[in-house]
Amino acid sequence: QVHLVESGGGAVQPGGSLGLSCAASGFTDFTFSSYAMNWYRQAPGREREFVAAITRAGDSTLYADSVKGRFTISRDNAKNMMYLQMDNLKFEDTGVYYCNAVHGGRESWGQGTQVTVSS
Repeated sequence: QVHLVESGGGAVQPGGSLGLSCAASGFTDFTFSSYAMNWYRQAPGREREFVAAITRAGDSTLYADSVKGRFTISRDNAKNMMYLQMDNLKFEDTGVYYCNAVHGGRESWGQGTQVTVSS
């Protein structure tokens, strides 16, 4: 199973920016570039929700309407890394952000990194 570790979370004021990273390792039969990658988040008292997705080659992305135009997902297959640049952060962006890898119907999750937007 792929091992995913998120980093880069923290506290920021509304309107600020944060950059998250997801480091992937533990590949056996397939390389990082074989996995579609996603970011999810979970706010306190709410269910986990989709944030953004990127294709294996990184040539196509998808965003939740709530973050479109503010967040940018990217990946570096040579480094086994995925990123999420978050700009113009809002209070409602607060939550634990999770990295997700999908291949052949199987998925792996990281432990999450906390993002807190407050004044």
